[in-house]
This record gives sequence, C-alpha cells and structure tokens, in this order.
Amino acid sequence: MNRIYSKLIKDHFANNRQMVFLSGPRQVGKTTLAHDALPDAAYFNYDRTQDALAISSGAERIAAIADLPNPVKASHGILFDELHKFPKWKKFLKGFFDAYADNRKLKVVVTGSARMDVYKRGGDSMMGHYFAYRVHPFSVGELGGTDIDLEKPFRAAQAVSLEDLHRLMKFSGYPEPLIRGSERFYNQWKRSRLEKLFDEDVRDLSRVQDLRGLRALSELLASRVGGGINYASLALDLAVAPDTVKAWIGVLESVYYCYAVTPWFANVANSIRKQPKVYLWDWSLVSDIGARNENFIASHLLKAVHWWTDSGLGDFSLHYLRTKQQKEVDFLVAPGRDRSPAKRFRPDGV
Repeated sequence: MNRIYSKLIKDHFANNRQMVFLSGPRQVGKTTLAHDALPDAAYFNYDRTQDALAISSGAERIAAIADLPNPVKASHGILFDELHKFPKWKKFLKGFFDAYADNRKLKVVVTGSARMDVYKRGGDSMMGHYFAYRVHPFSVGELGGTDIDLEKPFRAAQAVSLEDLHRLMKFSGYPEPLIRGSERFYNQWKRSRLEKLFDEDVRDLSRVQDLRGLRALSELLASRVGGGINYASLALDLAVAPDTVKAWIGVLESVYYCYAVTPWFANVANSIRKQPKVYLWDWSLVSDIGARNENFIASHLLKAVHWWTDSGLGDFSLHYLRTKQQKEVDFLVAPGRDRSPAKRFRPDGV
C-alpha cells in the first residue's frame, strides 16, 4: 500500500541537503518508507550486532563499509535504523554528516521508534543538520488515496468504503494487521508488538525498574482514554507516587504508546495547570467503543497537525477547549501565534 510519506521524503531530498529523521511507533512502516525513498542505500540497523559494532567504531568505519572514499562505487544513500539506541547517536551523526554527507550530496535517513527529540544525548547541537518527520498509522484519508499537494494543507474528501473503515477501526492503522485483516493474526501481532515495546524499547531507553507497574499504567490509560489524567488517582491505583506516574507517562509518550492533548488557553500558564487528556497511538487497544471512536478522531487530527508542521506549512498543535461553565469542545487545532503561514489555515467552513 502506498503512503503519503513517500512523496514527502522524496520531495525533501529533491530540495534539501539535511538528513531525514523518521520517528514514530514501532512497526508503523518507517524502515519500509526509508527503503522506498532510498532503494540502493547502504543499510545499518543498530539492532544487528555487526552493525552496532560498526557504528560504535565511528564515522570512518561506516564510510569504509559504504565505500564512501571511492566516488565511483560509493552509495548515494545511507540508512540508519533504530540508531537512537546508540548512547552517542547524536555525536556520531553530527560527525558523520559533517565529514561525509554535507559536501557530497549524500542522502541520509535515520529511523527510530522513540522520540529523538527526547533522547538527545551528548553535547553537540544537531540544529541545521536534519529535518524531522513523524510517521503515523494509516488514516481514512490515506486509505482514500496518496495523491497530495505538498503546498496545500487541505484536499477534497476521499471516498473510503464502509468495509475499509471498519477494518481500520478494528485492526488499527498499522500496515501489517490492516492489510491482513485477520483477527487471529491481529491478536498475535498485538501481543508481540506490546511485548517488544515494553521489554525492549522501554528497557533500552529508560531507567524504569518496575516494568510491571509501567505495563499496568498503560492498561489503566487505555481504559481512561479521553478523560483528564488524574495523577493522584493513578498513583493510588498503582501504589506509587504521583511524580512516578508523571515520569512513567513521559516514558510511554517517548516510545509512542500514548500522547497527551492539552487544554487550550490564551494564557499558557493557565493551560499548564489543567489536566491533559490521554489518547493511544494504537486506537484498537481501546475496548470501549465510544472512547475508541474519540481516540480515532484525535489520532486523525494529530496526524494532520504533525503533517502540516513537519512539511513546513506552519506550526500547529492539538488541544481541547473547556469554558468556565464547564462546557467543552473536544478538539481544537491551533496555529502558531504570530506566524504568517498560519493565515492560510483559516478558511471559512473548515
């Protein structure tokens, strides 16, 4: 199945020298997208022992393997997969880019199933070296077609069959279970994915010792989707401190298990004091059908917000709105203040 991100990545390399950072949930299709954009790229996966040793040896070792010193045989692309697991990934990338990529028009893609903006290890700044793109699961619009104008924020509504909509709701928007459409396969895939998420990603990228407690928190959050995050209540249920709950939710956000939607206020200080709402990247994990529908809509809006922001059309964020009279608007998309590109995002009727 084609994806809208393929066009975005190819457009990036046609116009920019910076590296591409693809981040997003485990098994959302980042590596497939990278291979599609750079089919002949030299590939290094930090989860493979030999590749991890090569990366740990430094930029010169990677350049030698990719034959970069030889301009005739050299690869024109380099793909680093799961590089965020390398403790010194930031310093390594900066050194590699400065030495080999910046002046050779070498195309570099870096993928990660954890938020690279969180795990910034090392002291060297990466500013100006990369553009980041967040990859989301399939959505209704993407199933309807991938012909999209990168210069425009909106396009005409796409027709999707009721069968495809039900499949998307039931099996998630992750490519493999969505394409298979098998309940048996989905159950096996879901179990395997969650095990790897907690037993590998969380273990490798955080200092959380109580993985059982973190897993219990994830299940509690799935049962409270769309509601405000009550840290004290969650802490009581888990028999831990509220600060521990806050830290654990931060870890779950960093590995793309969940995301928070904050209240919108003209006064930013007021919004910080209010409770955010929590939603899951995989809406199929939400058992309550009403909460799942709400999560489904939230995820579609978040995907649009990230697409507009990452593709350079403006700076946008997703919120909810609650008045002093406790009346509530479920979702509000806010353009960045005082940013001229946002003016085009105020069409009547949208």
